[in-house]
Amino acid sequence: MVDPLLIAKTSDPSRAELCLLPSMANRHGLIAGATGTGKTITLQVLAERFSSIGVPVFMADVKGDLTGISQPGKPNARIDERVKLLNLDYTPAACPVTLWDVFGEQGHPIRATVSEMGPVLLSRIFNLNDTQSGVLTLAFKIADDNALLLLDLKDLRSLLSWVGENAGQFTTDYGNISPASIGAIQRGLLTLEQQGGERFFGEPALALDDLMQTDDGKGIINILAAEKLLSSPRLYSTFLLWLLSELYENLPEVGDRDKPKLVFFFDEAHLLFNEAPKELLEKIEQVVRLVRSKGIGVYFVTQNPIDIPDTVLGQLGNRVQHALRAYTPRDQKAVLAAADTFRANPGLKVQQVITELGVGEALVSFLDEKGRPSIVERATVCPPNSQIGPITPDQRKILIQNSLVAGQYEKTVDRESAYEKLKARRGDAAAPSPEAGHGGGLGGMLDRIGLPSGGTSKREGVVEAAVKSAARAMASEAGRRIMRGVLGSILGGRK
Repeated sequence: MVDPLLIAKTSDPSRAELCLLPSMANRHGLIAGATGTGKTITLQVLAERFSSIGVPVFMADVKGDLTGISQPGKPNARIDERVKLLNLDYTPAACPVTLWDVFGEQGHPIRATVSEMGPVLLSRIFNLNDTQSGVLTLAFKIADDNALLLLDLKDLRSLLSWVGENAGQFTTDYGNISPASIGAIQRGLLTLEQQGGERFFGEPALALDDLMQTDDGKGIINILAAEKLLSSPRLYSTFLLWLLSELYENLPEVGDRDKPKLVFFFDEAHLLFNEAPKELLEKIEQVVRLVRSKGIGVYFVTQNPIDIPDTVLGQLGNRVQHALRAYTPRDQKAVLAAADTFRANPGLKVQQVITELGVGEALVSFLDEKGRPSIVERATVCPPNSQIGPITPDQRKILIQNSLVAGQYEKTVDRESAYEKLKARRGDAAAPSPEAGHGGGLGGMLDRIGLPSGGTSKREGVVEAAVKSAARAMASEAGRRIMRGVLGSILGGRK
């Protein structure tokens, strides 16, 4: 049995402890509140507590101030005041940290292949309409049927050009492919490239087990540098959604555990749901509902709880609600909605208190040992034991150099894929062949999905093991389709 995690103490004179039960931590959670009310500190405290019991954490650093968690805290007047108020034993402590960056500038590069991302999520990044999304889905199907591996953006661009040039040949088998839709997709691709998105797509792709490591018994906190990425909100939110869906698709069922396998913090969560079509929202709800059976806890961080759909909000059992402002009718609606979602406390006027909370104060309700929400309490969040604020460039450099994954993702690999094959095909004027360029059977399938068909790789992670297992079970389908996750699959996309 893992000891409860102290997160806050009640604001009344009793200073009763409010603890998060590790066995209930994969029932998901919410950290909400207006700007400047203390959400980032709460996130940092939760991440510290999870790390201390050996639970790895993934979180995006959208403001650039979470990297201090890698350094011991330095007591100051505000920390001393909080420690005295809550009667705490304060011991400065650092957490093990791995830094990541889609652009490879502030951390280790983090990549996915175009095939792994799939047409559904790419349609969201490109902001395609239904017709254009349908054409992109057809293009992926054509690539699968012709054994064209899509690794990076030049592969996708070559595929789109080839499909557009030969649209008449594909109409009978796949449906109408309009030049206008191909052009719209190409423009979306160009915009993504101008935003630096080409650095995200390629190999070596991220191995999920690299996010679930421990160091000397502490869970490693994976911090994604997201300041630059956040300037492309669709890419930011879709990348995090892809990563969450990969965890859901590839991790085994684990049942009830005494603590999570990984805790995933989704900051600026409102970006995930902005303008998302109904079918995508349904898939997000499905992933959030089922991923907890894989031992994954998901914590949404947002300014306003009404930014999250009710179907998702209803699954977030552990809640820390910081102050909300009630300046506008929408603000007042948010205050009422937040108040109504808590288990009532007869001694607390929740709707009024939400607008009166000071910095670092929050309304807190965690799940009890039977999975029931506890009575909401007004509380003060404990101070973090690690440094508040960002680290220096030199400290960042040392972290990257000493990381457990140092050197593993820095050098890109550009093996034969759709770009090279289509270039050769144009030169040879060869007709499309469903099995072109790959052998049949298990070996050919492993080649197409990016795994060696002979020998063993340097390290076989969760993704590789899952894909190989599925490949063996689908030997009859070898050479037909590249497998994708629930949010990236052709079968899950628009027809």
